[in-house]
Amino acid sequence: MGNEAHLKKNIGYAVATSLVVGTVIGSGIFMKPGIVISSTGNSTLALWAWIIGGIITLASGLTIAEVSVKIPKTGGLYAYIEEVYGKFWGFLCGWVQTLIYGPAIMGALGLYFGTLVANLFGFSASSNTIIGIITILFLGFMNLLGTQYGGFIQNISTIGKLIPIILIAVFGLFQGDVQIMNMDSGVTQSLSMGAAVLATLWAYDGFMNVGYMAGEMKNPSKTLPQAIITGILIVIAAYLTVNLAMLHVLPASKIVELGPNAASSAAAILFGKMGGNLISVGILVSIFGCLNGKVLTFPRIPYAMAKDGFLPAAKTISSIHPKYKTPVGATLLQMAISIIMMLAADPDRLSDIAIFTVFTFYALSFVAVFLLRKKANSNNQNLYKVPLYPITPIVAILGALYIIGSTVINKPLDAFLSILVTIIGIPIYTILKSKQQKQQPLSKVS
Repeated sequence: MGNEAHLKKNIGYAVATSLVVGTVIGSGIFMKPGIVISSTGNSTLALWAWIIGGIITLASGLTIAEVSVKIPKTGGLYAYIEEVYGKFWGFLCGWVQTLIYGPAIMGALGLYFGTLVANLFGFSASSNTIIGIITILFLGFMNLLGTQYGGFIQNISTIGKLIPIILIAVFGLFQGDVQIMNMDSGVTQSLSMGAAVLATLWAYDGFMNVGYMAGEMKNPSKTLPQAIITGILIVIAAYLTVNLAMLHVLPASKIVELGPNAASSAAAILFGKMGGNLISVGILVSIFGCLNGKVLTFPRIPYAMAKDGFLPAAKTISSIHPKYKTPVGATLLQMAISIIMMLAADPDRLSDIAIFTVFTFYALSFVAVFLLRKKANSNNQNLYKVPLYPITPIVAILGALYIIGSTVINKPLDAFLSILVTIIGIPIYTILKSKQQKQQPLSKVS
């Protein structure tokens, strides 16, 4: 907690709100509308799925903010789980983030990027994966070089993601002439609202980061909930208007058919071929920036675990580049796993596996609010507290359980693979802990 005391408290409401919006909006709004419509069967239910996903996200963001204020440690979810439930559960959380969540998100973003590049330049569909892999390798090695381009990419990508959203939303709503509500998806396969909400949560994922800024806020107990509520409401409004606009331009069945290319196709109808291509470039910049952020941050989890000796081959994974001082071992590990995943599965499946995996631990972090309240002392009176307690955390927990349950029912193989990797972590933890205990007396002597 010593570091947090020295942080400059200069973040106000406007900056905090923009950080929430920038953190949450990534690729999902452009990639997932077709999946949501096909999962629900019609356009009206698809819009409801986006609203339900937004409510779960809002409750989750408000809940995790209290946890982050009470556990002001770096490491995010991994740190929260370890603090509340102990080292074993902290390890399992970091283990699945290292082997599944991080690489699956990087892999999905890489494949989405490859699909849009191939569509924009008229390459064959078989080149999607190759383009995605090359992009991850490029960003991985650029970040390893420790160059200062990262902040520039992030700023440009924020503009890149907002321009297509605003233009498609405004012009689609005013210029479209297709019926929006109660339009059939044209899909006859089994339908599932759970699968639809799971797809929207890929677009809303990122709320876990909103509490990390609490230590730098002027008045976190007031500013944090205001920023979360405003920011996530802006995101929900943006997602709903883009979906309404796309449905006003393209029939629901056509959005399903086009899949990840639906947004760029809608832009081409609205702005002509050249305008559509410019919007596609904006979407690509958004995804590229989002992927850059993930490639930069995700290796920090295995690096931290390996430094503590809690990963196999810890010395290699925790290695730092001698010249650039970047986590070379952890970054190469995350890149390698993500590339294997890209070769083995499509991006929609990878994104579903990632969200299912992390929501298991999100649920534990939401329950942590009740446990931390029991331990609370009088010194914590001025800290942020989740609004409408206990209703808000209960909504977050029920939302997480709904996602976990519906994935087990609708996508049992994906759920099984995720659970299997988690279970494999149990003997690994036991072996590593035993190894550490044997080494401890030696370190004390030295």
